[in-house]
Amino acid sequence: MSQPLRFGVWALVHGSRAALQDPAEPYDASWARNKALVLEAERLGYDSVLVAQHTINPHDPSLDQLEAWTASAALAALTSRIEIIAAIKPYLYHPAVLAKMAQQIEHISGGRFAINLVNAWNRPELERAGIGFAEHDERYAYGREWITVVDALLRGEALTHRGDNFRIDDYQLRPADPFRARPRIYVGGESEPARSLVAAHGDVWFINGQPHDDVAALIADVSARPRPAGHDALRFGLSAFVIARETQSEADAHLEHLFALAELDKPLRERQKANIDPNAVMHQTFARSARVGSNGGTAAGLVGDYDTVARRIAEFHRAGIELFMLQFQPFEADMARFAEEVMPRVRRLLD
Repeated sequence: MSQPLRFGVWALVHGSRAALQDPAEPYDASWARNKALVLEAERLGYDSVLVAQHTINPHDPSLDQLEAWTASAALAALTSRIEIIAAIKPYLYHPAVLAKMAQQIEHISGGRFAINLVNAWNRPELERAGIGFAEHDERYAYGREWITVVDALLRGEALTHRGDNFRIDDYQLRPADPFRARPRIYVGGESEPARSLVAAHGDVWFINGQPHDDVAALIADVSARPRPAGHDALRFGLSAFVIARETQSEADAHLEHLFALAELDKPLRERQKANIDPNAVMHQTFARSARVGSNGGTAAGLVGDYDTVARRIAEFHRAGIELFMLQFQPFEADMARFAEEVMPRVRRLLD
């Protein structure tokens, strides 16, 4: 394979990923839990952790919500090997301020930091703060200019910029990155503006969980787009919720159990629909199939016995997926089970 196989986990920034009312996994989005989870993920051999950014809980504003960037800085100091990916919504931070924060976490981590650019879908988070919630394509235009500024500043360039949203005069950040040209940039979103943005500015495209053939088609589309001079070939990551058990019947039973638990959250999710941008392709994709988990969840098909899940991961990898960003429930127990049972099987298949 031209790219290494990597496995990552989603930090539990707003609690459980499949169902919020699970007796086996009480709701807990605390810093203490997330610190312990990421340290254990590093010990188990996971390569990355994604810390999603929300200032208020996207499910229910009364529930706890971990703050992504302060948590990522702390994780950078506590870990030694795992890549720390912090999501960022451009409207929440001026690009010069965010670039400096990213540069500092890059130094704290020793060159293990990355940005995940997302252009927001949760309306109240911005509207209730008085920031405003622009239309879909306008958000992407803003995000494109925003990441242009951040990219240049992270590279240590002296930047003068005149755009629709920002005016910057001879701005330069020091100290520069001693580890590489700049931290890695991940980009999420599957709309046409998102695909154009990732081709122009991303290093890795995060694809939401969906079947193999759909993922292969997305990879083919974006791989064919021109890249700026000097940029490496684009790489690809996939979000997926995993249920791996000794037998298929055990995996199916646990999936049905999670579906039943998720039904308890149905009133909350119905209220949440009013907060979602209907033009967000991510949510249009999710509506095509029943699933549990966020960002596509079980739609990627990683539900089954250990050998079946390993085989499907190998097939995704051969199609071009380098990084698998995984969710589980119960998270800690299934994260350990996956590391012990599935990771070795996948690597044997790819040897």
